[in-house]
Amino acid sequence: MTRTPPFFRRRFLTPRVNPTPCVVACALLCSQMAVVHAQTAAETTLPSARVLDEVVVTAVHDHSAVTVVADPKVPRQPAPASDAADYLKSIPGFSAIRSGGSNGDPVFRGQFGSRLPILTNGTTLLGACPGRMDAPSSYISPETYDVLTVTKGPQTVLWGPGASAGTVRFDREQPDFSSGPVHFNASALGGSAGRNDQNIDLAVGNEHYYGRVTANHSHGQDYKDGNGNIVPSKWDKWNTDIALGLTPDANTLIEVTAGTGDGEARYGGRGMDGSQFKRESAALRWEKRNLTQAVAKLEAQLYYNDADHVMDNYTLRPFKPSGGMSMAMASNVARTTTGGRMAATLAPVEHWQVVAGLDFTKSRHDQRSGTSMVSYTTKPWRRDANFSDVGVFAEASWHASESGKLVSGLRIDHSQVSRYPVSSSEGMGSMSGMGATDATTVSSSNHRAQSALPSGFVRWEQDVKSINTSWYAGIGHVQRFPDYWELISPTNSAAASGDAFNQLRPEKTTQIDVGAQWRNDTWQVWSSAYVGRVTDFILFDYRSGSGVVRNVDANTAGFELGGSHHITPHWTLQGTMAYTWARNASDAKPLPQIPPFDAKIGADYSNGPWSSGALLRLVAPQHRYAIAQGNVVGRDFGASAGFGVFSVHAGYALTQQVKLTLGIDNLFDKAYAEHLNLAGNAGFGYPGSLSINEPGRSVWLRADVKF
Repeated sequence: MTRTPPFFRRRFLTPRVNPTPCVVACALLCSQMAVVHAQTAAETTLPSARVLDEVVVTAVHDHSAVTVVADPKVPRQPAPASDAADYLKSIPGFSAIRSGGSNGDPVFRGQFGSRLPILTNGTTLLGACPGRMDAPSSYISPETYDVLTVTKGPQTVLWGPGASAGTVRFDREQPDFSSGPVHFNASALGGSAGRNDQNIDLAVGNEHYYGRVTANHSHGQDYKDGNGNIVPSKWDKWNTDIALGLTPDANTLIEVTAGTGDGEARYGGRGMDGSQFKRESAALRWEKRNLTQAVAKLEAQLYYNDADHVMDNYTLRPFKPSGGMSMAMASNVARTTTGGRMAATLAPVEHWQVVAGLDFTKSRHDQRSGTSMVSYTTKPWRRDANFSDVGVFAEASWHASESGKLVSGLRIDHSQVSRYPVSSSEGMGSMSGMGATDATTVSSSNHRAQSALPSGFVRWEQDVKSINTSWYAGIGHVQRFPDYWELISPTNSAAASGDAFNQLRPEKTTQIDVGAQWRNDTWQVWSSAYVGRVTDFILFDYRSGSGVVRNVDANTAGFELGGSHHITPHWTLQGTMAYTWARNASDAKPLPQIPPFDAKIGADYSNGPWSSGALLRLVAPQHRYAIAQGNVVGRDFGASAGFGVFSVHAGYALTQQVKLTLGIDNLFDKAYAEHLNLAGNAGFGYPGSLSINEPGRSVWLRADVKF
């Protein structure tokens, strides 16, 4: 079987370029509050010809009832993110499983993987690595997008199946040329450990057509931890995307997009590094608004995403026999995902608004392998899996009064998967995808289908204008079909034996979400909380030495709090906190890979072109763990220590268009490790149970240009 050629064959060559006084303040908010950078804070500063955009010191605040909305282009601390997982960590409730300097795997409220769909411009891109070395977030450069939207919990059905933890969307908006025919954004960053980033976003057009180019390059060398030890973590990556749009009238949009990218990264916590992260994407989108009195909008989209990933143990590290690998090896895996979406938004009638439609995805996984002596490029592609899903959905809003709204949704999905027989002659099966054979016929034991997987929610939202408060309460249910890593990936021995494929049951999550917001002229406070029951939670168990996947029942609960206070026109205090609790009810023990309590406290100063601030992050010890249990990427090693990290920043606007920001992360060079972590790899001299430390003191300088 020959793998279908990618859309794009021509590659872009990107050069690898290796490239303070601060006002420090910190204040504690009361234990019931914490904060987020209010987007309205700039309005409280004194008038000035030049006002610096604020640095997101702690996190982005809740935007509405159950959503968080952020501008990924705004500078943030710690150093601006190199991938989506890194950026999401600035939102309360998010953490990430550290792989190296880049390409972590995001976790929200302790939930991971396909429980947290991540979409770009409404499309799905899935990584190919059996161990999620190339998680979907690793292909996303946040700053090339205009808006990030996070929906917490199972509280929407519009964006695909399985969203039990929530839904993350990175989107580029249609350019608005009312202020001129050219829009240009660029930034450059240089910092410790060879860190250097460049980003460009150029849009040219008018009311009838437009063209847009976004491009980025990010590079970092191995960093030093707080003890002065070098951590293998270097990366180099780039992305380029173009969009061509036609807007023949004010109600019509036709847009064609295409993109490509590549990169490499090495990992102190893995037996292999990523020597290739090729991405190729294409999409066609059509929107028509105000069609009739009954139809407010019709939209349709088709897309193609291809991830072509290479991992080996000799390109980015000196080869040392370890971990069962006695020779220099390479594995090339690929995941091609195609899909589409059609939806209609009905015009409001009698206080009702309805969005209804369908979406579908098809995803195939191919692999081949080789050694430093016999290149994988000489081997044929072998397919080991085909996945597909078709879903129909409807979401309705009923404005019962001026201040009260009922929102509900329902979707039904049909999911199926085919795997292809294992061939021991492929050799590298334990590393690259079970040594699959050609995709010809599939026996009934190698095919699974699940009809009528339901998801739905009901939520009430209420505004209490007399006290500037809004609140919501909702209940949602999601049934999630097992994904590639749970059913087929060779990281679990049950997949090789067929037990996981044939016996693993869909995961069923029922969760109650509540939240509230309050604000006045100087205060803003928000909160969200949840309690859930997961039937047939899919758990990875490594206690036997190799991974076994099985279903258990679990209980979950947690909260996020945030707030900000403008104590003067120039000073803002802020903070956030998040906590997640989860229990394996079947085994009467904690659920593994749950992040500990995490709080951030900060202060910002802004006066005309000047700004500065400080951030203190406090993380509690984690004493709830399940030894040698976890997910396809990480597992619990035991208890983890708490830590505190202090960072500062300062900024100056040279003009309305040019701004500089200087930051020092981990000012006191603290040595610490996150609870969610990969074990060290013996190839780099790390014990197998050692967590990888985070970067020590890091200094960075960023310049932003916008017109």
